[in-house]
Amino acid sequence: MNPTRTRGQTARRDPSRGGTARLWMLLGTALVSGCTVMATHSPETAPVAPAERSLVSPAPASFRPAPAPAMTRDAPSSPLENAGAPFSRPDATTLFSVAFDAIAQRYLEPVNLESLAVAGLKGLRTLDDHLSIRRTGAVLEVGRRDTVLGVFRLPAAQDTASWGRLVASALGLLHDASPPLRDLDGETLYKAVFDAALAHLDPFSHYASAEAATLNRGARNGFGGLGLLYDLTDGQAIVTRVFAETPAAEAGLAAGDRILAIDGQTLRGLSNDTVRDQLRGPSGSLVTLLVASPGVAAPRAVTLTRTLIVLPTVEWRLEGDSALITVSSFNQRTTTAVAEAISAAQAKSRGALKGVILDLRGNPGGLLDQAVALSDLFMERGPIVSTRGRHPDARQFYSATPGDLTGGLPLVVLIDGESASAAEIVAAALQDSGRAVVVGTTSYGKGTVQTVLPLPNGGEITLTWSRFHSPSGYVLHGLGVMPVACTGGHAAPLTPEAVVAGVRAHLADTASLATVWRATDPRNVTRRATLRQACPPAPHAGGTLDDGVAHDLLADPALFDQALRVTPTPQATAGRP
Repeated sequence: MNPTRTRGQTARRDPSRGGTARLWMLLGTALVSGCTVMATHSPETAPVAPAERSLVSPAPASFRPAPAPAMTRDAPSSPLENAGAPFSRPDATTLFSVAFDAIAQRYLEPVNLESLAVAGLKGLRTLDDHLSIRRTGAVLEVGRRDTVLGVFRLPAAQDTASWGRLVASALGLLHDASPPLRDLDGETLYKAVFDAALAHLDPFSHYASAEAATLNRGARNGFGGLGLLYDLTDGQAIVTRVFAETPAAEAGLAAGDRILAIDGQTLRGLSNDTVRDQLRGPSGSLVTLLVASPGVAAPRAVTLTRTLIVLPTVEWRLEGDSALITVSSFNQRTTTAVAEAISAAQAKSRGALKGVILDLRGNPGGLLDQAVALSDLFMERGPIVSTRGRHPDARQFYSATPGDLTGGLPLVVLIDGESASAAEIVAAALQDSGRAVVVGTTSYGKGTVQTVLPLPNGGEITLTWSRFHSPSGYVLHGLGVMPVACTGGHAAPLTPEAVVAGVRAHLADTASLATVWRATDPRNVTRRATLRQACPPAPHAGGTLDDGVAHDLLADPALFDQALRVTPTPQATAGRP
């Protein structure tokens, strides 16, 4: 086993494009999901964000915007205007010009800037429904009620700077003439424009304000914090979870403790955002908490040193002679955590480990580089994924490096209808390479990659810029990954034994379906939707049926080997941009 593989580093077989780091240079980081870590509590260690639609069709409401990789090159926030600051025409001109230029260069398809600008300005109607924005011949007319406020000659089609000036100037006129808009800060106006403009492109491209972008960067890369989750109730932060090997754990904090004050300030009357911001801070900085613990008469003061917190995304346990590794999403530490889980499982089993079950059910995705690196942990060679887009840096080809961290142990991957994006990259790579048998339901079918573009106001745009292709060359977008052992689509309850019997009886039929699955034209939306119903996508996270099927397959080496060979192997040049 190659000890350098513990972090799942992956070689990309395309050195002519200047190295992997170029993919993130100036852009932030490439995402394969706009979904982040889900939080049911108010976490000191994660943003609580509204549900976003960062997948190719409407995503489950529980999805959140995405976490990001160790090689992220996020630009530091240097906002022109802070949240709450008044609207400024010069700042707006810079902001929209930079944004339009980035979109025009990097979006997956050529962009009509006129449509983008008009859609964005019309988004202001959500703030004042008396506004009018309409094109008349070669000019754009903006007004309120029956009054024309300004007429703008349309710039050249790809003149991004002029389109940025037009939007900022039109926004300025509308701001000055509209009482509702005059009462709003600049950020609220920018968000209305960007939300409408990006919705015009696709469901997964979206804007984040400077404040939201800071939270997103924290979720992707980690941040200075204490390592705990809490619920804010009646002026007290009630700890609901403490993560191991964090300042909170080292200080002896535990679930059920109540944080009454932070640096001498009580929490009564404070918002959740304020409490979160007070708990966070630069790594190495100190914070003093007044903590009341159950069964302890008097509160105690605890001083902690903040450190870099990266939310855990991996859990594992032994089930008999197999390791069950659950990956909830992909952030910068996911691959390392999976590698550690494999090593720990091998040690705990005293070398008797017979198989690995990788549970990706309910996983909304995350970071492209982490999906590649995690796949590489289990692969000796061959393609993992390719991405294809209009921008040169969006065209990438990723291959495995020698060394399987498990030593070739039998591998089952569990997926369901909420396994999306990065999770689908992993499932498709391990299935197409003949490395794993996939069990569950058809996956979500989100096959686009987003890149994060930092903006001058400290905000960011998550922009769709490429599609990804599996090792065998098929496009996952709108189709998803097909399980060999289907556990969905049945009216009557199934047993693991019945599913495994079905796998055994229908190997030839499954192989035929897999061939059709990979050969279907991506433009044939109807056909692809029909294929998905062969094993309808459904949420299965936490269910026991899939686990039982995985264990039964691992216990039958002959059938497991047959199931591995059901899906076509990659072509020599499949997926190359």
